[in-house]
Amino acid sequence: MPKLIVVTRDGTEKTVEAENGLSVMEVIRDAGFDELLALCGGCCSCATCHVHVDPEFADRVPAMSEDENDLLDSSDHRDETSRLSCQLHMSDELDGLKVKIAEED
Repeated sequence: MPKLIVVTRDGTEKTVEAENGLSVMEVIRDAGFDELLALCGGCCSCATCHVHVDPEFADRVPAMSEDENDLLDSSDHRDETSRLSCQLHMSDELDGLKVKIAEED
């Protein structure tokens, strides 16, 4: 089972186990992190599951869709590591993925 490292807004780091196929958003939500709102439930329509992906994994995550890109444009905290966690799905290839929960807009 792959592991996901989640960094909260205050810098606290926690490693959680992630079931293959679940979105990063689902793993974070199911692990009890309350900072990640995910208001749309993972439908790629709200950008409240914004995370920053560790640059070490930039070439391992799938390319960003146009919809995801458009939604992230609405965030004041977007940078080159920004992704919507509902659009990233855990797999053995992403074992050890580290994400930081983005500041709330």
